Amino acid sequence: MENRASKVGKVVLQIGEVSTIIPSYLEDCWNWKCSKSEMMDGCELSVETIPAITFCEECRETYSTTAHGKTCPYCGSKRTYLVQGDEHQIREIEVV
Repeated sequence: MENRASKVGKVVLQIGEVSTIIPSYLEDCWNWKCSKSEMMDGCELSVETIPAITFCEECRETYSTTAHGKTCPYCGSKRTYLVQGDEHQIREIEVV
């Protein structure tokens, strides 16, 4: 291997609160798949949640999407859009 890593010890994922990824299902699949690879066997999966935040075009405020949905709790407008919380990304890979 180019980086001389012999084993992956931990992977940290950031998953949006409304991304449709179910962390417990992901973890089950992760553990099964890692057990099939010598390099990944025993690798820890850590999941960090990215909060879902919505922006209101009327009053220009942001708020928790899961608490209020598409209706702005400040002004009642439905002219809103999600600014974060539906993404997923790898934050860190720890190799040994």
